[in-house]
Amino acid sequence: MANIEKLEQITSQVRRDIIRMVHACQSGHPGGSLGCTEFFTALYFEVMDHNNSFNMDGKNEDMFFLSNGHISPVWYSVLARSGYFEVSELATFRHIDSRLQGHPATHEGLPGIRVASGSLGQGLSVAIGAALSKKMNGDPKIVYALTGDGELQEGQIWEAAMFAPHHKVDNLIVTVDWNRQQIDGPTKEVMSLGDLEAKWLAFDWEVMHMNGNNVKDVIDTLAEAKTKTGNGKPIVILMKTEMGYGVDYMQGTHKWHGKPPNDELAQRALDQLKETLGDY
Repeated sequence: MANIEKLEQITSQVRRDIIRMVHACQSGHPGGSLGCTEFFTALYFEVMDHNNSFNMDGKNEDMFFLSNGHISPVWYSVLARSGYFEVSELATFRHIDSRLQGHPATHEGLPGIRVASGSLGQGLSVAIGAALSKKMNGDPKIVYALTGDGELQEGQIWEAAMFAPHHKVDNLIVTVDWNRQQIDGPTKEVMSLGDLEAKWLAFDWEVMHMNGNNVKDVIDTLAEAKTKTGNGKPIVILMKTEMGYGVDYMQGTHKWHGKPPNDELAQRALDQLKETLGDY
């Protein structure tokens, strides 16, 4: 059974990592990273069957693909904190020649990263390919993927959404970060997404809902989603989050989608987040 208190302590430290990383290089995307911290923490520390010794093929283990790659700070922090590489390497975020580029990349061989991402709309297609590969190889493990809600404005997402049910890709659990914000403003103003549940249902997906800023709900919902695999349909979870969650002045606004805090605001954020595992 999950130790919720321990996981919440990890989320606090991960949020500190995010703030420190984007502040140090004065570049990056804190808003979505902060909003998805509970999801990543639950996924890597409780839900997924994965191996931090890392092999690219991911045989006989669950796999994760990040489609909205600009929220790399939260992923890098969780990968480091779960043992994929040294936590001290977080200090190199977005440096020239660092393995921790602004968007995840594979050319430097960073453990945990299986595909370059951040060119929005592509990650779901990649995840479907990986899931099909597992089915063809008789591998019973699950493929997980995360997309942004603004990313659903990309046409390739819906091509992939048609493909997966047709081919019964039922070892796939996709989560949509439904924070209703994107870089230029609220999604309803940039390009309304309409009734997302109805859309995914129309494409013949199994649709679920989740509070992405509650660790227990993330764990419980992903556990329930896993019980629905193998039934002929892919699964999508509409995860409600608040962009910038955990830092008062960043919450609920698109303004911190891709903007680093200055010295004063970074310290204000850190004052709200307890250091639980030790800063890098």
